[in-house]
Amino acid sequence: MASPLPVPHDTPDPDFADLLARRPHLKAHALDGLVMDDVPLAQIARQVGTPTWVYSAATLRRRYGTLRDALEGAGLTASVHFAAKANDSLAVLRVLGAEGAGADVVSEGELLAARAAGIPARRIVFSGVGKTEREIALALREGILQINAESAEEIERISSVADAMGLTAPVSLRINPDVDARTHAKISTGLAENKFGIPYTDAPALYARMASLPGIRPVGLAVHIGSQITEGMAGFRAAYARVAEMAQALMGRGLPVERLDCGGGLGISYRDEAPPSPAALAGAIKATLGPLGLPVMLEPGRWIAAPAGVLLASVVLQKRGANRRFVILDAAMNDLVRPAMYEAWHGILPVAPDALHAPASPADVVGPVCETGDTFARGRALPDLPPGALVAFLDAGAYGATMSSTYNARPLAAEVLVDGHRWAVTRPRQPLEALLAHQVVPDWLGTTA
Repeated sequence: MASPLPVPHDTPDPDFADLLARRPHLKAHALDGLVMDDVPLAQIARQVGTPTWVYSAATLRRRYGTLRDALEGAGLTASVHFAAKANDSLAVLRVLGAEGAGADVVSEGELLAARAAGIPARRIVFSGVGKTEREIALALREGILQINAESAEEIERISSVADAMGLTAPVSLRINPDVDARTHAKISTGLAENKFGIPYTDAPALYARMASLPGIRPVGLAVHIGSQITEGMAGFRAAYARVAEMAQALMGRGLPVERLDCGGGLGISYRDEAPPSPAALAGAIKATLGPLGLPVMLEPGRWIAAPAGVLLASVVLQKRGANRRFVILDAAMNDLVRPAMYEAWHGILPVAPDALHAPASPADVVGPVCETGDTFARGRALPDLPPGALVAFLDAGAYGATMSSTYNARPLAAEVLVDGHRWAVTRPRQPLEALLAHQVVPDWLGTTA
């Protein structure tokens, strides 16, 4: 399995001061080193070990509130449904649910997690292209807000399941607007070539078909054009304009349209990107969909959760190659796969106070997995980092723990929530024994000598 390495950039990387200045929940303390809110990260590492994911509850609340206020400030009747695929930690979901957030789920497991975290079913949306009959039935029994249907075949399946249960499914039709979000190809979802949604020209007939089927109540339209969108509002505006046009056409035919799901996708600044603000997104929704007077929904994940989290790791050793310095960590691509999968850039900060101000030189930051792709950064300016030194990967609160695996028989990392001066382990480190606990050797294979 060969994975692409992080791509080089034409501009210098931000230095440690720049990275900290844009992340108010992180501070460099003269004695404690890197601190999240009021908790030294070194303290967590000493007690929990590494690798460990650490999330800031205050940052989750602040970013959710900023998005909610932007929508309200634009005069929109809107609800926010956190994309659980970004971070399905029960603690994270509980923090956001307590603030009023709903959830956008794409599997039975995510639906159960949202409910276990206390998010009411009436605030849950079920998206995704491959819902099973079992998942549809669970969604109907729970009484969720809506199911976003993504194909003609799925519409027939929802009708069959709901009718057999004697229930009515609230269904929104996800359209594919064929709009380029100008993001990474692997997280683009709004082009005609992508697997998501109904072709735009097929939507009117399918929506009318939904209205005629037993067990289905059409409630509106949904759209989502991709993730980590940073290049202005053009893609959003184009997609929402197509949704508005379609909604008007459907209502003109006497078909019911109760609400519009705008999806997610608003990007963040991992390195030096300048993504649009929540206010700009709210303005685009207001300009394109506002005249319809319908409630709207958003499904953000990364924008809320990514900046709230870090991945703590320890240096195993430094290795001097012929021409390079390698910093080898106890975290690997099985923990944080984004650099290997998406060529993603994450800020890396030393945790010790002296290391934050020590002279730096280029280093390749790698993990111990037996893959060349197990590389987090190349030529990154870092100080000398002896064995045991701690580093923090920034903006790791989304698509970090949820995408991790046990590749190379490496246990899943621990998770911690920080809330002011308090902190707690919210998922203990997976014991090594758990990797084998659920495996069975057929009896005909006998035993080893």
